Amino acid sequence: MTIYSQHPNRGKVQILATYEGSAGATSSTVTSLPDAGLASPIVDALNRISALATVPVSVHDTRDGQIRYYPREHLAALTDRSARAHLLNGAHSLWYEHVKLLLHQALSDLDDAMAKVPEPVRAAVNAELEEEARELRGELADFSGEDPPPGTKNSRRWHFNFPFVLFNGEIPDLADGSREYMDKHEEGITSEQREKAVADLRVLVTAYMQCHGDPGILESDEFEIFHDPDGPDRYYLTVTTPRPDDDADVWHVEIGQWVSDDPEDEECSSATGHILVGCACPVPPTAAEITDLLNRSEEKPELLAVWAETPVGAALGGTPFVVTERHVI
Repeated sequence: MTIYSQHPNRGKVQILATYEGSAGATSSTVTSLPDAGLASPIVDALNRISALATVPVSVHDTRDGQIRYYPREHLAALTDRSARAHLLNGAHSLWYEHVKLLLHQALSDLDDAMAKVPEPVRAAVNAELEEEARELRGELADFSGEDPPPGTKNSRRWHFNFPFVLFNGEIPDLADGSREYMDKHEEGITSEQREKAVADLRVLVTAYMQCHGDPGILESDEFEIFHDPDGPDRYYLTVTTPRPDDDADVWHVEIGQWVSDDPEDEECSSATGHILVGCACPVPPTAAEITDLLNRSEEKPELLAVWAETPVGAALGGTPFVVTERHVI
């Protein structure tokens, strides 16, 4: 329930925490660093952590036409490192488990950023996370009619449906539309199907986050990674998980090509994508296999043209993905 920012001050860069207090918007200094290069990744990670921790407890779970609250279990990971493992387990819902995975990544990114700063800075940031978690728990306790946890100061205000966080465009998965779209994929499925879909989504998202280049676009609510590298002849790559209600339980890797809608249009202002080869994977790929595929595609976009020529029954060169169908434009 806090927005973080950085500001130059007397030759240093201050990290500020801004939140709603009893007197309105209030800012306090978290710590100072010698330059923006050290402060920026910390500010970015803190904003993602605040948003990912706060939004799930600020909206209703309306699946199946019911009105419920999302769990609070993820809040423990803000201050208890051993609790982070629980962010990678569970099958409550597609959206909530996805948010937990993103929170795990944000906490890891904060660790990486703090490894480059002095111990006093790390101590100040950890104290800020403890304050954020304690005050949010206190507000949630008051909202639920429970006793607040020890040490609560009631200095930071929280309002259900109106969380004070920063995620504009940075975490589209927190938007109402994304949550509602993922919820629709759960309609009519069994608990076993939900558990399998959550596991598949974790593999897809983990693979995406582990890429060291530009892995393209993760469409988590479409269960797909779309990679469109800047390579010759405009080839692209997609990796798609089975849909929650898909009994076939098959992953798909496809190589396609953009073809101009007007052959005489040299700038190719309008084009249509055509699938050239497809790999149906009855055995789910690992995150490492998907990451390697995306890294190869990013590092050498010309590989896509080579892969597009792969015959049925052969694997895409250097990968375990076997072509099961071919198409002609």
